[in-house]
Parts: sequence; C-alpha cells; structure tokens
Amino acid sequence: MDEADLKNTTALIARDFEIEGNSEGITEEELFDALASQIAYMIEHRLEFLLSLMYRLDIDERKVEAALSPAAPDMANIGLAKLVLDRQKKRVFTKRFYKPPKLDDEGW
Repeated sequence: MDEADLKNTTALIARDFEIEGNSEGITEEELFDALASQIAYMIEHRLEFLLSLMYRLDIDERKVEAALSPAAPDMANIGLAKLVLDRQKKRVFTKRFYKPPKLDDEGW
C-alpha cells in the first residue's frame, strides 16, 4: 500500500473506531495492532456497537460470524481487524480509482 492510501485508510479506521493518537508516519502493522487492540476492547465492552459498525462498513455478515466463531483460526479481534483493514483498503482504492472527473463550468 502506498503512503497516500495508508494515510487515507488510517484516517477512515481512526474515525470509525475512535483510535486517537498521531497517525503521521504510522505503518500498516502499527495500524493493524491499534485496530486489533480497539476491537478487543469493543468485544469486551461495546459488542453491539462493534457489530453495528461492521454492518455500516459493509463487511459480510458471514465473515464476521466466522471471525467470532470459537473455531476461527485467529482470535476474534485479529480476525475482525483483518476484515476491517481489508475492507477499508478496498474502499480507499475504489475512491481513488473511480474518482469522478472535475466538472468544467465554462460550458454553462
């Protein structure tokens, strides 16, 4: 992921998951660790809000259920963090790739 995409992804995740701190120069691994930590807190204290957030972020419900399953290969917070990071990276890519052209008002 390039620096601009990482910055945009970090901004989206920090806003949605109420992660505070300086996001300048943060690596993808540091972002993932902060996200996983926040998700672990939310699983313990704000599960309904977390599930609502997963829905708002348009993360597939079956994938969320699989990540929360006791049979999941990773701990729940790690599995959900992977889903969130992947989804937000795709979102940033889509916004950049399908950016609408600037309109020229001179023709009006």
